[in-house]
Amino acid sequence: MKRLLIVVDYQNDFVCGSLGFDKAKELEKGILEKIAEYQNDEIIYTLDTHFDDYLTTAEGKSLPVPHCIKGTVGHKLYGGLADALKGKLCFEKNTFPSLEMAKYLEGKDFDTIELCGLVSNICVLSNAVMAKSACPNSEIIVDSSLTAAADEEMHQKSLDVMKGLFIKVL
Repeated sequence: MKRLLIVVDYQNDFVCGSLGFDKAKELEKGILEKIAEYQNDEIIYTLDTHFDDYLTTAEGKSLPVPHCIKGTVGHKLYGGLADALKGKLCFEKNTFPSLEMAKYLEGKDFDTIELCGLVSNICVLSNAVMAKSACPNSEIIVDSSLTAAADEEMHQKSLDVMKGLFIKVL
C-alpha cells in the first residue's frame, strides 16, 4: 500500500506565537508518533510563509496579525518536528493551500493521503481539498485528534465540511 503523510503548518506562530493557542501545543506528541508510523512511507510538509509586507497582502488585510514571517522564529517548525521532518520535502506557501504541493501530487498513485497539523478550518481543510483534487482516487484522511483550531466551533464545522467532501475524518 502506497501512503503519504502531509504535516500542515505545525509552526511556532500557530502553536506558541502570534496565532498560538493551547490546544495546538497538545498535538505535538501525536504528530511525532504519526510521523514515526509513516517512516517507511512518503512524508511531506508545508510551511505557511509570509514576508515583511504581510499586512499589505489580501490575507493580511483580513487577518492583520503578522505571522510565519520567513527568517523569524515564528516561521520555524514547532518542538521536535524540525528533527522529525529533517530531509523531508517541504512546500512553503504564502496562502492557505499549496498549489505547488498539489502539482507535485498530481497523477501520483497513493492509496491513502493523510493530513495532520494546523489550523483545521483553514490550511488543513484547504490542503486536503488540494490533495483530493490532485489525487482523486486516493483516500484522503484527516485525523481529528491531530489537528485543531483556536475556535472549537469552527474546528468541528471544518471536520463536517471535510466529511461532506468525502474526506475520511478519524
